[in-house]
Amino acid sequence: MMLSVMMASCATIFSGTTAKVTVSTNAGEPVNLKVDGEQTYFNVMGPTDVKVRRGFKKSQIVAESENKYGSAEISKTFNPITLLNLFSIPGYVIDGISGAITKPNAKAVTIFMQAKNNQPKREEPKKEEPKKVVQGNGDTDLENAIVRWDVQSRPQGADLFWRVVSRTPEVKSTNNKYLQTTPYEATKALDIKGLTAEAASNVSIIIRCEKEGYMPQEKEFNVRMVLDQEEISAFFRLIKEGE
Repeated sequence: MMLSVMMASCATIFSGTTAKVTVSTNAGEPVNLKVDGEQTYFNVMGPTDVKVRRGFKKSQIVAESENKYGSAEISKTFNPITLLNLFSIPGYVIDGISGAITKPNAKAVTIFMQAKNNQPKREEPKKEEPKKVVQGNGDTDLENAIVRWDVQSRPQGADLFWRVVSRTPEVKSTNNKYLQTTPYEATKALDIKGLTAEAASNVSIIIRCEKEGYMPQEKEFNVRMVLDQEEISAFFRLIKEGE
């Protein structure tokens, strides 16, 4: 019975749904690495092992320091361990769904970083003239919009913080504010001063998850999408330091 279960999804059992890639940069200084837009590795130096998702979609690794920026894409290739399924069609299906049917096409990658002022300029939101002044008097239509918060982590008991990042003069960016430990579930107002429907697309909420002995992680939510969904939902799978 145990053998039949193992043979039903060999790649998923033996390889898992993530794979290790060693990342190096030419920065010569500590950098932050963001993998697949989710996992963040802070202040790393030299070759660093990161975990990328399996599956057919390319993984992107972004490296950033105070003055430099670079990125690399990791393509996926067939994972030969899947062949251990032999003639078990369910096994191939399970491995395909889990993503274990693939693996990164490289075990190591070097990101060549450039000075940020050499990067193509990102399109900035159009500014109105004269420049708007942040009001935030509590009288705009969306400052106190009610949304549901559902933030979980594994392991639980991690500290949660949130901050506002604004790319419009109508809304001020904020420093980290403490929420509570995970799991966190609440229905409450956003309390973003100066928020309007027009400004929402240029405002983000950053949720930071920290736990002693684990690497901190952050997730970013566009406020326009938060308002449309009336929800902020996040799950942090924390990675132990040194893994």
